[in-house]
Amino acid sequence: MTKLATSVGLLAAILAFSAAAQTIQVRTLEQAGAEKVLQAAKALAEQRKAPSAIAVVDPAGDLLAFTRMDGVRPASAELAIEKARTAARLQRPTAEIEDNINKGRTAFVTAGILSLRGGMPVRVNGEVVGAVGIAGMSKETDTEIAKDAAAAVGTAAKTPDHS
Repeated sequence: MTKLATSVGLLAAILAFSAAAQTIQVRTLEQAGAEKVLQAAKALAEQRKAPSAIAVVDPAGDLLAFTRMDGVRPASAELAIEKARTAARLQRPTAEIEDNINKGRTAFVTAGILSLRGGMPVRVNGEVVGAVGIAGMSKETDTEIAKDAAAAVGTAAKTPDHS
């Protein structure tokens, strides 16, 4: 009986260690962080007199915050969301993707992603915690606003507690 109890205990310890070794902690924007990025982007767009649609997503590309400023064409709403989604999922600025396509890397065209400038990952300590997408006046302005807004988050990310 002691041998059986020891074996069961040993097996439980191995399985518990194994499960812990197969999990990771992921940082993600919380709502306050998403709102901070959104407000920074809106203020930047207002300063530049560049009305924009602004989307903030989590690392998986799910929408956390959105606004469409007055004077923005309706199609910009979807463009901003897709730019943010692409930046989050590929963990890089969408300008890099557009540049790759322009240099002949056409595989991106068929990948089902939006390859237009204006999407920027939001990073905390080098880790992608979400992304922001801007669609408004021009690709250059969209990119500038997205870059500056992504930097506004600082430490507004948290590690979710899945206990």
